[in-house]
Amino acid sequence: MSGTKERILLAALGLFARDGYEAVSVSDIANALGMTKGALYKHFKSKRDVFESIVVRMEQRDAEQANAHGVPEGPPEDMGDAYRSAKIDHIVAFGKAMFRYWTEDDFASQFRRMLTLEQFRDTEMGGLYQQYLASGPLDYLTELFAAIGIPQPRREAAELYAPMFLLYSVYDGAKDKEPVRALLDEMLDRAREHLEGVRSK
Repeated sequence: MSGTKERILLAALGLFARDGYEAVSVSDIANALGMTKGALYKHFKSKRDVFESIVVRMEQRDAEQANAHGVPEGPPEDMGDAYRSAKIDHIVAFGKAMFRYWTEDDFASQFRRMLTLEQFRDTEMGGLYQQYLASGPLDYLTELFAAIGIPQPRREAAELYAPMFLLYSVYDGAKDKEPVRALLDEMLDRAREHLEGVRSK
């Protein structure tokens, strides 16, 4: 993707996260970039096209994050061996990395804020919120834990993911972010020790 397209996506995402998708026009996006609507239309057909490109970009980045941390990025029916060979250390390290990704990466954090803002206004946004930030991560961890033989995988998945889900909001409101990151790391380290103990029984 060209640098101009990336700039458009990030500018649009910032506006959607601040003002809401419906409130933002193509003119608003173009003005934020100091370009004309005509120049923007050379890259995207409509505001909807911009939004769909944001979602596609997020899917790509999500897969890249999984690959970088040695965890499967596809559904278990397509990647059964990868699920069965997943390591608890990798899963927990991935959780820590994803927390930083969703809070510190400009694109991901704005995407998260947009979905948080819009989830109750629009069913599509609500579905994306569930996919990326609520039931999706919980289902993914449940499938991973089931594949590697963790007893009661749904409960254990909820216990691992709950601190992350809570601390996204705490992080957003905190003036000092470092203690929130440190607390998340501590909680996930405890979860790792627990999971290793449960698995070895």
